[in-house]
Amino acid sequence: MTLGAAYGALASGVFVWALLVSRLRAKSWQTKGVAGAIHEGGATDLSPNRIGLITFLGVITSLFALFLTAYHMRMMDGMQHGDWERFPVPRILWLNTFILMLGSVAMQWAKSAAATGTDAQLRGRLVTGGILTVAFLIGQLMAWRELAASGYFSPRNPAVAFFYLLTAVHGLHVLGGLAVSARTLIKMYVPAPKAVDVRQIVALATIYWHYLLLVWLVLFGLLLST
Repeated sequence: MTLGAAYGALASGVFVWALLVSRLRAKSWQTKGVAGAIHEGGATDLSPNRIGLITFLGVITSLFALFLTAYHMRMMDGMQHGDWERFPVPRILWLNTFILMLGSVAMQWAKSAAATGTDAQLRGRLVTGGILTVAFLIGQLMAWRELAASGYFSPRNPAVAFFYLLTAVHGLHVLGGLAVSARTLIKMYVPAPKAVDVRQIVALATIYWHYLLLVWLVLFGLLLST
């Protein structure tokens, strides 16, 4: 059973990564008929940014797949030996999940604004996404405090340790996405910025944001069920 869960987690990670690669190969931020976009034989260009994101998402997917596998194996072992103690997840995680969903929607709107809207619309939607992201991270810190103040907290409980580990690793990746959004805003204020570059960055950042939302939903579901 443990081995099956390990292979299942790894297979799921590879599947998600493959879907993301196929999505990244589709240049949704470019208009049709752009010279040089498609080479003879149907091969498409892969910019350094997209290659970097594909590689990065592959690493993240493998990382979280291993974390989920370790979580399941440790839980099964802990239940067998009696040191795994379940605890109710902090209620604020429900609100945090909703906030992260709104942040993902804001980034999708920003992608649309980058393609067809004005710079003012794009800046406003990026700022909105950034504010929601900060709110999510603050909410995660509040969840840590809520758990620490509850009667269920114990540093010797592996379930608590995994809670902090999983939420911390996910939060660090969210913080990285926030840094990219901030950099994009700064880039827009540089004299004569290249519009195509901004569209590409926003499109890739949106995919990354949706990916982080998917990862969090998996982690949140795991915490709720175990």
